[in-house]
Amino acid sequence: MLQPKMLRVIPRDNYHLELHYVTGERKLFDVNWYIKGSWFGELRDSSYFYAVRLLPDGHHIEWPHGQDLAPHELYELSVPI
Repeated sequence: MLQPKMLRVIPRDNYHLELHYVTGERKLFDVNWYIKGSWFGELRDSSYFYAVRLLPDGHHIEWPHGQDLAPHELYELSVPI
């Protein structure tokens, strides 16, 4: 299933991302499961975690050093808020 485009990503406390979609949906994604190991471990630094950005395609998010999460994971594994 193709996920709807995101309008906005907002980093929140406790390593959560608030995702706003064109459908009007708002979802909360828990990044805690991903911040282990060398690649995603950098996200444990809260100032770095808060540097997340939405890419122009509206489907992908990314941190400054290239860490990203798949659009289907963001959409399917998040909870409505």
